[in-house]
Amino acid sequence: MSVIIAKSANKLEPALRAKAFAFLEKLGENDALPGLHIEPIVNSADSRVRTGRVDQGYRAVLFQLTTPTRTDYVLHGIWPHDDAIAVAKKVRLTLNPISGVPEIIESREQLAPVAPPVVAPTAPAPSADVKPLLLGYGYSLADLTDDLGLDSRFSERVLTAADEDSLLAIADTAPAEWQGLAVLDLAAGVSVSDIKEKLGLAAPAAEDTESDEAIVESLRKPAGQLTFAWIESNEELERVINEGDFGAWRVFLHPEQRRFVDKDYKGPARVTGGAGTGKTVVVLHRARALVRREPTPRVLVTTYTRNLADMLKRDLLRLDPEVPLVTTVGKSGVYVNGIDAFAGQVVRDAQAAIAKAAEEVLGVATLEVLERTPHAAWDDAIGIAGQNLPENLRSRAFFEDEYAAVVLPNEITSLTQYLRVRRPGRGVALDRGKRTAVWDVVAAYRASGRAHGRVDFAEVAALAAKHLQLEAEAGRGRTFDHVLIDEAQDLSPSHWKLLRACVEAGANDLFISEDAHQRIYGHRITLSHYGINVVGRARRLTLNYRTTAQNLRWAMSVLDGADYSDLAGEEEDHTGYRSARSGPPVQMVECSSQNAELDETAKAVRSWLDAGDAGETLAVLVKDRYQQERVVSGLAERGVKAQSVDKAGTKPGMPVVMTMHRSKGTEFGKVVLFGVRDGSIPAAMRELEYDESAKAEGHLRERSLLYVAATRARDLLLVTWSGKPSPLVKVSP
Repeated sequence: MSVIIAKSANKLEPALRAKAFAFLEKLGENDALPGLHIEPIVNSADSRVRTGRVDQGYRAVLFQLTTPTRTDYVLHGIWPHDDAIAVAKKVRLTLNPISGVPEIIESREQLAPVAPPVVAPTAPAPSADVKPLLLGYGYSLADLTDDLGLDSRFSERVLTAADEDSLLAIADTAPAEWQGLAVLDLAAGVSVSDIKEKLGLAAPAAEDTESDEAIVESLRKPAGQLTFAWIESNEELERVINEGDFGAWRVFLHPEQRRFVDKDYKGPARVTGGAGTGKTVVVLHRARALVRREPTPRVLVTTYTRNLADMLKRDLLRLDPEVPLVTTVGKSGVYVNGIDAFAGQVVRDAQAAIAKAAEEVLGVATLEVLERTPHAAWDDAIGIAGQNLPENLRSRAFFEDEYAAVVLPNEITSLTQYLRVRRPGRGVALDRGKRTAVWDVVAAYRASGRAHGRVDFAEVAALAAKHLQLEAEAGRGRTFDHVLIDEAQDLSPSHWKLLRACVEAGANDLFISEDAHQRIYGHRITLSHYGINVVGRARRLTLNYRTTAQNLRWAMSVLDGADYSDLAGEEEDHTGYRSARSGPPVQMVECSSQNAELDETAKAVRSWLDAGDAGETLAVLVKDRYQQERVVSGLAERGVKAQSVDKAGTKPGMPVVMTMHRSKGTEFGKVVLFGVRDGSIPAAMRELEYDESAKAEGHLRERSLLYVAATRARDLLLVTWSGKPSPLVKVSP
């Protein structure tokens, strides 16, 4: 016997959760247990409907599905006794005759027993001034009802919507979630046939629409699992009940997401999509699915920073506390770590064998690779050996980029090699004389590293990649069976060489999640340059689950006019994204000074707290750490105590102040973007003035940073500035 929970039942008051768990736990064991009182309802619209006693005052409304081999229960919801009886009398669990999707619907016969004769619905005529949105796209009522299977009354309302916001508000009232999502796809220009394919819609046989067997089968299909979750254990039941709607991402997946989770690929695969489209959710679910295979494989889950990796590990355990996490590279189970921490672990584990890799990458067979080089080392090397450099190349930023993008991935250890290497996409041109001057500085930097027994993070990644490559060539195998990468757009060439080296090329080897618009650290990279070919195995997610349509629209406007390319080297378009949620408009607040800006921020945060918002769901995002501490102090002076978050996670109870960079991977109910002014966003970036293309890339990252920050807000976004606003934002429509 199984318990299947409808998404409609996934929002319980805290006081009911323990009782609901106890009731459903017993139901999963034996529906005849004393005290459950599983009873049919006389004169109900659906003969399968049952109620069960959760406690003296509350009843569960369920559907009993009986097949030749078993009995299962679908939980619709829990209500006070009289309300539950009223609900149970009028709801039906059935298959949509057009789409084949299981739906819980209210029986109109029960709601209005003395109804006038049914007249075939017609679409409302548009006004002379405003043409309804979907009618303007050429859709008819028949397209919605006869082709897709949408509810007729809902479809009539949909065809009255004059713009995206009103359409979204109507979509929120859909009688079934899949119907609301189908409407959003229609508004985005997706064809009816493509919507059917995405959601897996197919008409059932006429005799199956009321069959228990057919309903059970449909509940296991992707479109069914969008709204109904099969609970596999008491532990999972407890997590679903206790986490409520906020934990819904763990069990309710869009069919497009589930396709990525379950599909077997013949080689590397890639999922792209904007912020909030569920790419990370896909990565976590896929990791869980892969590690469940027999025998237990070795699975690496990695991302750009340790903070993000810690979040992945936390959420993977929320998804499944039983998932076998490991802390040793190469051991069966899931190893979760930041990419640089993973590289460091490989280098440490190599011990004396790392000398061979160091000889090929750095030109010297050193074992002193455990200490990290300080950032000032490039400045010192320029001062020592940069006499022949042109003035514009006396830049730490130039050398960090040139070293990571050209020298290390090409394993250059001599001037002769550097004079011959190609530098595609580097922008600044270097003739023989300039290359010689640049190599003098690189040689000085490496000599300093040897003298002090230090290597930088980029060198560690290159050493780890080379070591694993040498191990494989020697017949000692690969470190992992499957590798999953989140926020892949921020990784460097050496990172990609490392990831390619740690898993054998083949089925399900690399799974890559990226959003080119969130590239705030790395540079443009093309995967095929590193032996990773995703042609034919890449798809895009376009439905945003986190951010309201209003917040998403504002965030996307930040990207207008900029050119982005993805990891396949193709242009990345930021149109076509839509949100499943609606909310208030973005608030833009111009202030006369930074003190006035702090006044406005404190006023907003205080009002949210007074309205009952939990402190940890509120965030103020700033450009840098100096501003972070200033805002924390300024809020405290105004009676609002906030927590300053850097490397550690957030604590419950207090609003959060963090940098926009640190906010990546987080989400909050309400967000203030503080100090969005000219000169701060985008920053001046004088260190990138060595080349126009480098500066253009820097500006692109600044756009991405503001986009990332804006998309942290689930419900409300407030943008403040003093002086001139950032040129990246539109102050007025």
